[in-house]
Amino acid sequence: MPALARLFLAAALLVVAQLPVTAMSQEAASPAAVAWRLLDYIAVDYPGAVSGGRIVSDAEYAEMREFSASVRSRIDALPAGPAKSQLLAESTALVAAVDRRAEPKTVALQARSLGSDLLKAYPVPLAPRQAPDLARGAALYTEQCAACHGASGRGDGPNAKDLNPRPVAFTDVARAKERSLFGLYQVIGQGLDGTAMPSFAHLSSDDRWALAFHVGSFAYPQGDARAGGELWRNRPELRADVADLQALVQTTPAAFASRVGEPQASQLVAYLRRNPDVIATKSAGGLDVARRKLAESLTAYQAGDRKRAEELALSAYLDGFEPVEPMLRARDGGLMAKVEAGMGQLRASISRGAPATEVATQVRTLETLFDQAAKALAPDQTSAASTFLGAFTILLREGVEALLIVIAMIAFLRKAERHDVLPYVHAGWASALAGGGLTWAAATYLISISGASRELTEGVGSLVSAVVLISVGVWMHGKAQAGAWQAYIRDKLSAALSKRSAWFLFLLAFIVVYREVFETILFYAALWSQGGQVAMVSGAALAVACLGVIAWALLSYSKRLPIAQFFSYSSLLIATLAVVLAGKGVAGLQEAGWLDVRPLPALPRIEVLGIFPTWEGLVAQLVTLTVVVIGFWTAGRRAEGQANA
Repeated sequence: MPALARLFLAAALLVVAQLPVTAMSQEAASPAAVAWRLLDYIAVDYPGAVSGGRIVSDAEYAEMREFSASVRSRIDALPAGPAKSQLLAESTALVAAVDRRAEPKTVALQARSLGSDLLKAYPVPLAPRQAPDLARGAALYTEQCAACHGASGRGDGPNAKDLNPRPVAFTDVARAKERSLFGLYQVIGQGLDGTAMPSFAHLSSDDRWALAFHVGSFAYPQGDARAGGELWRNRPELRADVADLQALVQTTPAAFASRVGEPQASQLVAYLRRNPDVIATKSAGGLDVARRKLAESLTAYQAGDRKRAEELALSAYLDGFEPVEPMLRARDGGLMAKVEAGMGQLRASISRGAPATEVATQVRTLETLFDQAAKALAPDQTSAASTFLGAFTILLREGVEALLIVIAMIAFLRKAERHDVLPYVHAGWASALAGGGLTWAAATYLISISGASRELTEGVGSLVSAVVLISVGVWMHGKAQAGAWQAYIRDKLSAALSKRSAWFLFLLAFIVVYREVFETILFYAALWSQGGQVAMVSGAALAVACLGVIAWALLSYSKRLPIAQFFSYSSLLIATLAVVLAGKGVAGLQEAGWLDVRPLPALPRIEVLGIFPTWEGLVAQLVTLTVVVIGFWTAGRRAEGQANA
């Protein structure tokens, strides 16, 4: 027991050590990002240079030729990739269109198409990490921009008369409809060659996004924003069209209007640019992150960088999908299992060097599943009933597993008449609940617990618990014969429950409860943030009541069991839980990227039994079962010898 206690303590320390605070680093400008910014500028400003095949402004036209040539040279400087030749061909066609003074609609279409293809092949960050601080954006505009662009964004600031070309009027509706917030963000961060527009790269990323949102609202009056608010609240299909901050900042108002029509598009743009917090709930982590990471992973794989592709595919799961997994599990468990299995299969394909076409197909399949998940997680799918049911089922499911182990320990100590050790067990599970409360506070107000930490906590906790339960189950099986139990009492081996063993039971109770509380708390934190707190608390309260009834029934039944039956049933229960936890532990380490994944499609996914369709999980459970069988056989023979002695 002391050796196991030391192992258990080391594992507990490892679990605690795996709770880092995640941080978002500022993105650096890349050649792809600069090229995209230039393309955005060409699409917006080309009509001011050419009209009807004739040059309207020599200066503007010279700028368009310079920018289109710069786009081609920057694309040529990008790393090699399967899409690069096509991008070069498109950029050459754009240069030719500008040189022959093509119609503005033609050039704008070519520039937008090239920009879209460029971001698909060479992804760059497209969204702020959180809803921008609009008050901060207004203050920055007054300090940094109003002297040139004017207090109201009309391009009539006191310094404007001395500038050539003149500052842009942000109130120009025609221009505003062709300019995305991401385009504004890029110009703010990098400036614009050939103009008086300087770079504001010294500002933080958050400040640049705040400025972009403030500037982007000038062309849309407050009256439109009020109408847009009504549309947002009453039209769920419109909310689905702008599912996250990435969709908001990447889409131009003109593109949005082509999907939903006018005046709805302008009204929604006016509202959302003034109220980005209404769609910011998943901007720091969620399906948008998963999509972006998968796209980057595919690009890296197609470029021959398998290691980078593996890292990005793992990040897509841990930093993108895993944070929303508990909520999706409550809304649509079948869909959650499909996504999780698909992401595991993708990582396995990348690891074994599958053909790029196969990996691309898997990524497209996952993108389709993400679309389904986004619909399931949409705000209009939230109701008091679904919140209540989710809170009830997650706590009941996670609680039963821990309850069975704790009840077995309590019943054993009562049978052994070691009531003096019971306080250690009670202190263990009570401390785990208190730790869960602290985790709730930390996850809600202080830190972001990474996906790897979540999976490592469950994986390490499950495997260590499985090892301990094997030893306990084998020991209890050896006492399943009345004679063996009498010999145990006669030889006063119960004295082995020393202080060290008591602390071991404390640790066992703590970790088996905390590993379940940890997952439940993170789910509840996500549920709490979406509203419906009364329904959530009600569901949790009913689950606690059900767990209380189960605990009372088990303890009452165990009191009436003869000692031999008690040990026989308890040893089988504990051995079964050890096999279950072995499967869950391996799955957790696979999802954290600590173990490889070799899919086994023929094996069904039965999460309650710890069965996952991978070779590693199956082997771990078979090994655990083999150890249990051998241990039971050995303990049984030893007990027979002691009883006959």
